[in-house]
Amino acid sequence: MKVLVLGSGGREHALVWKLAQSPSVSRLWCAPGNAGTAMEHAASGAPVVNVPVASDDIPALLEFARREKPDLTVVGPDNPLALGVVDRFMEAGMVVWGPNQRAAQFESSKAFSQDFMERHGIPTARGGTFSDAAGAIAFCRELGGRCAVKADGLALGKGVLLCHDVSAAEAAVQEILVQRTFGGAGSRIVVQELLVGMEISLHALCDGKEALLFPTAQDHKRALDGDHGLNTGGMGTYCPTPFLSEAGLHDVGRAILDPWIAGCAKEGIDFRGILYPGVMLTASGPRVLEFNARFGDPEAQVYLARLEDDLAGLLLASAQGRLAGRKLRWKPGPAVCVVMASAGYPGSSPKGLPIDGLDAAARMPGVKVFHGGTALRDGQVVTNGGRVLGVTATGTDMADARAKAYEAVRVIRFEGAQWRTDIGSKALAVG
Repeated sequence: MKVLVLGSGGREHALVWKLAQSPSVSRLWCAPGNAGTAMEHAASGAPVVNVPVASDDIPALLEFARREKPDLTVVGPDNPLALGVVDRFMEAGMVVWGPNQRAAQFESSKAFSQDFMERHGIPTARGGTFSDAAGAIAFCRELGGRCAVKADGLALGKGVLLCHDVSAAEAAVQEILVQRTFGGAGSRIVVQELLVGMEISLHALCDGKEALLFPTAQDHKRALDGDHGLNTGGMGTYCPTPFLSEAGLHDVGRAILDPWIAGCAKEGIDFRGILYPGVMLTASGPRVLEFNARFGDPEAQVYLARLEDDLAGLLLASAQGRLAGRKLRWKPGPAVCVVMASAGYPGSSPKGLPIDGLDAAARMPGVKVFHGGTALRDGQVVTNGGRVLGVTATGTDMADARAKAYEAVRVIRFEGAQWRTDIGSKALAVG
């Protein structure tokens, strides 16, 4: 089977790495890929080939696919999904994994998701959608200023401002809706009450009818230790979390997924891909903060490090509506991913800085370094973005996996490298 993966981040490197292990995959391309994807090899021995086409350049991607005829195209990032890459590939008679443009609205429009959840009784925060600042500010005041102000559209995982008083909420509305800090993504905003509890990530593999629930993970969105600093695309994660038992996970999953599946059926939404709800475990029960329509990054890194199943077979079954009767198998023991970011992230970051120590980290047992913002320059791996590497490790328990990940982080060097030192600390605190 020939497989084309779209994207260039850590999530896509993890997808390529796992797909390359499948005995059914003979050739792999990644468009545009990164330095890490270019170092992988399929089980057949064929090297993964990076294709110099942006993941949202749909005409160029279609031209490549018509020429090379991949048996399966796997879409990693959110933007191509929102632009309708799945629809275009399907119209061309190709098998493609990921939700179509209508289904991708669960991520591309927070207003759509909020309204859908309210229509179908999916537990979520009290919220409202606004395109005028006066109405949004009035609702913020009604909530006492304790709210999350969110850009409606895609904003690289950064379009959410958390507020604890009225003045901060008013400033957030002005920043997103009036000043357009996040561009067109902020032409509408969603304001939600600020929920209190433990936040976790859920993932479910869907085929239009079935949804296979993953174990829980926990992302670390803020740039600095202790959940301080600016919001980012994710500074690290681990899986599983200790905050839900197997029975608890099943109950929470069903409370969210059952009405979601029923709602999709009622509204004629054919969702095939990954549904990724961010969930707050509150004293009143689970509440969905938002939906994403693809693997999280860096959640994909820890999930795929633990997944025992053949990923190519799973994604093909998802795309073709054949998940009924399947169960997911996971390796015992947790996985931890620590993101190493460039200086300045989540703001502008320097590029082209050499990265050393990758070979030493790769030799460490249980460690896999996934590349995000990297490129190859004259045979040297260099930085090429904000989140540079996702240093991932598996272990016998959380303390072991965490220690391995941080040991690998310490041997990797590039100028201005920054990372959080507390990834997984909430799990250790639970014991």
